[in-house]
Amino acid sequence: QVQLVESGGGLVQFGGSLRLSCAASGFTFSTFSTYAMRWYRQAPGKQRELVADISSFGATTTYADSVKGRFTISRDNPKKTLYLQMNSLKPEDTAVYYCNAYKTLVDYWGQGIQVTVSS
Repeated sequence: QVQLVESGGGLVQFGGSLRLSCAASGFTFSTFSTYAMRWYRQAPGKQRELVADISSFGATTTYADSVKGRFTISRDNPKKTLYLQMNSLKPEDTAVYYCNAYKTLVDYWGQGIQVTVSS
């Protein structure tokens, strides 16, 4: 059974940093490496938005304009873990953050983790 479990969220002050992790289980190392991975977020009353995307071996990354230059997505395939380093955090980054593993016709989601940035 595939599971994605996020950790590293919490409360941080404006301008601070957090590092989110997403640990995958139920995958073999080689299977995990075939999935592209994404971080999404959803703020109260808003639609879920794509924050960052990383290709299966980490060669390609893309970011939402709102986080470009502040957030960095990375992955460690042998550890089957996805990361999101978040720097220069702003109150508008407050949301529940979700990790997502996807490839054609297959899609897995974590349960989400709260990130709150105080002003």
